[in-house]
Amino acid sequence: MSDFTMHEALTQELVEQKYQLYLARINDALGRCFDRESPLTLYAPARYILEGNGKRIRPFLTLLASEAVCGSSTRALKVGLAVEILHNFTLIHDDIMDQAELRHGRATVHKKWNTNSAILSGDMMIAYAYELVLQAKSSRHSELIHILNDANITICEGQALDMELEDKRDATIADYIDMIAKKTGRLISAALEAGGVAGDATSEQLQSLVLFGEKIGRAFQIQDDYLDIMAENGKSGKMAGGDIINGKKTYLLLRSLELTTGMERDLLHSIIINKGIGAERVPEVKAIYERCGVLDETASLINRTTEEALTAIESLPHAEGREHLRGFANMLMKRDF
Repeated sequence: MSDFTMHEALTQELVEQKYQLYLARINDALGRCFDRESPLTLYAPARYILEGNGKRIRPFLTLLASEAVCGSSTRALKVGLAVEILHNFTLIHDDIMDQAELRHGRATVHKKWNTNSAILSGDMMIAYAYELVLQAKSSRHSELIHILNDANITICEGQALDMELEDKRDATIADYIDMIAKKTGRLISAALEAGGVAGDATSEQLQSLVLFGEKIGRAFQIQDDYLDIMAENGKSGKMAGGDIINGKKTYLLLRSLELTTGMERDLLHSIIINKGIGAERVPEVKAIYERCGVLDETASLINRTTEEALTAIESLPHAEGREHLRGFANMLMKRDF
């Protein structure tokens, strides 16, 4: 093993240790939220969604962002909790719109209770997130509130674009990139931006953190598309090729439509027209992806976008926090979930 490879492995091990330490810290703090017992149908659903198998990526990034600009995450915890609660509110409402019955193997909130309780509990969680931000030790509360407001509005725009994309037969990669930037990417960049503000970052440092978040968010979502077709059944928590079966417009599908002709393109286009395809034809579609080169191209895009993200934070002042951000980004890009 070379010195560089050994250093990289050591760094990843340290990042994983820090992640596990902070995961426990975040989960412990989240467990103290929504401790009121009445009304039961308001607070129990909020506790329930937070007890799910969440990876807490966003609050972890909030804490690391603060450390990268000021060397400490002490003042960023409540801000990170606010971001995670806002994220979980979106999950409750997304599941209602998608009519989803399961999330991480558990009944969705609207199925365990009912739709009205799920909507009301989600609404309450928004207000609770803002209250946590106002409790944070900071002289920049207005900036923090603005970040959460902007993220909330942008996520709603992304969800609306996602719904429009479902019925759009001539969707482009530009449409898709715009949608994921708003639906997925903005809350990731907001988590970092809010952590920077909690750590009293300069405007230049905030720009670096936001750019890092935008790039990582894009790479993360495109990698989701890639893992869907590449992962073994069950390893990603869903059936391999589920996006194809459900007719989801992913980067892989939209780019393959640009790269293919004839019968191959007709088959891919039929996935959009028919809003899905039989599970038995997933290997056939994957073979088209392989032949047209979209799998290699997508893997290169993920790596290139990740490198652009890492470059964005090179000037952040505190080396340990900066390196943990870099390490966590690399850890996300090597995931198989």
